[in-house]
Amino acid sequence: MDIDMSDMEEDEFQDAHESLPQPTSMDLDTAIMEARKAIHCFFNNDFDEARKIMEPWANSSMYHSLGTSVFAFLEAILTFEQSHIEKAAVAVRQCMTVCLKQRKHTTLTQNIGKMVKRTNYDSYTIEEVHAELCYAESLLLKSMLTFVEDETLVSFVKAGLKIRTCYLSYKECLTILNNRKWESEAHRIHFESGVRTGIGAFNLMISLMPAKIIKLLEFIGFSGDKDYGLSELEAGYKERAGLRHVLCVMILLAYNLLVTFILSHSDGDLDWCERVLEEELSLYPNGVWFLFFKGRLELTRGNFESSVDWYTKSWKSQDLWPQFHHICFWELMWAHCALQQWSQASTFANILATESNWSRTTYFYQRAATLIMQNPPSNSEEKQTIDTLMMQAPTHKQRIAGKSLPMEKFVIKKTKRYFAQKKRLVLPIFELMYVWNLFRTVGKRQDLTLNMFKVIEDAEKELARAPKTEFHADNEGLILLLKGACLRQMKHPLLAENCLRRVLELDKSIKEDTYLLPYTTVELALLAHDQGNVPLAITYLEDARKNYSGYVLESRLHFRIHSDLMTLTGKKPEDILS
Repeated sequence: MDIDMSDMEEDEFQDAHESLPQPTSMDLDTAIMEARKAIHCFFNNDFDEARKIMEPWANSSMYHSLGTSVFAFLEAILTFEQSHIEKAAVAVRQCMTVCLKQRKHTTLTQNIGKMVKRTNYDSYTIEEVHAELCYAESLLLKSMLTFVEDETLVSFVKAGLKIRTCYLSYKECLTILNNRKWESEAHRIHFESGVRTGIGAFNLMISLMPAKIIKLLEFIGFSGDKDYGLSELEAGYKERAGLRHVLCVMILLAYNLLVTFILSHSDGDLDWCERVLEEELSLYPNGVWFLFFKGRLELTRGNFESSVDWYTKSWKSQDLWPQFHHICFWELMWAHCALQQWSQASTFANILATESNWSRTTYFYQRAATLIMQNPPSNSEEKQTIDTLMMQAPTHKQRIAGKSLPMEKFVIKKTKRYFAQKKRLVLPIFELMYVWNLFRTVGKRQDLTLNMFKVIEDAEKELARAPKTEFHADNEGLILLLKGACLRQMKHPLLAENCLRRVLELDKSIKEDTYLLPYTTVELALLAHDQGNVPLAITYLEDARKNYSGYVLESRLHFRIHSDLMTLTGKKPEDILS
């Protein structure tokens, strides 16, 4: 039985469900139907009802068990609390156990036989086929949870091995899809929906990795093709009857509105996002996820005032998961920073620092940075708050997979600089906006870019008047990079190039902020590309990739360089040599 939620009102669905005879065991068709209902509840913010549908059968039905695992997993990554992580791990292990019981069991002889002749997938029952897919999905959840279950390098390696097993399981599902005779079109569509989601997501994810990582992944059996990954996800999205349709929508929205803006210098497909969000918001007008993505769409277009309205709607649409509020608060903080509304930005930074467990080191510093931009008097309460935040920020440093978080390392260096420079920092929030790749979004608004440019020029004049310190070149280099980036957005290429070249001339004088040099080189590449000089842009990107190492936020820049090189050269990831 297959019910298309896009064509049925919720109360009609409820009537259809209640009219069914209540089984003593859960058959596949009923399980899929209930999974669809749970998805519908979930995206309507009725999280408790979604859980109630899934949990009673979680120890025996693969789809109910998988749904329970997904909800527990989302809660774990939103809260980052150990009790929720442990609860999610238990749910995922239970799901794997349920799926293993229902998967096709093969003997050693049969496994050896698979190597010499094609498997007859028609011999698999429909339950065994779907169990294979649900098992692959539970493996993916397990591998991602492994990253946050503990902080050792061993867990990082374990996660990598689990991801490889998961990837191979998805490839097996793709083989089943293409080599099986399907008696039920509905069963095929649901299975195909899951396969396309998994294969598409893996290819997309791997294709985004820098060349060095891709070489390693290929050595252990991974491969990634961005165009293929996107086409698979697009196909999964177009099959609206498929159970994972909405998951394809979420992945594609996240890629186009978040990933491309953090890990590249190119926009995602914003027109596609607008069309899809219009469709989804007509189905789920109060859905927290789609309201959030609508806010993100407006922000990426430079419509910061409108983005504030949509993020606020998302935040206020539900209270069951207050942790999701924090994601909205993060975005609201940056929207207000772009508008130079420092008081509002500081308010949201303070809420994050008080309530969120993700990275208090970063939150404390960001709040201090927003307060600095307000230029409080030296003896004011705000100045004392800045001092306290700068002292406390390093004490909340975390280690994930045995390593410090790059942004926290960056922030801690800046807190030390604050005290080394007699409680002064140069444009700290603009610096954060630059490394978070927000200048390109602000650049879509010439009025906001001009406002930012004026503040940078004032800081430049102030630095020129101040006595020179050991960090003078670092501060000068930062101002010149920010100024050059603004001028590029304002379409003044010669002035921008002059500023950026002056940064590189400070090479021998910069004491600590060596990241300025490769980031400036990439900015020169973007400037060359703006002017249509693709060969020069490629040369600058290669220089940034090969000639600099060991600086803070290096991986972040390498992701962007990799993406830009693929775009400009037209090469596949594996063709870009490390």
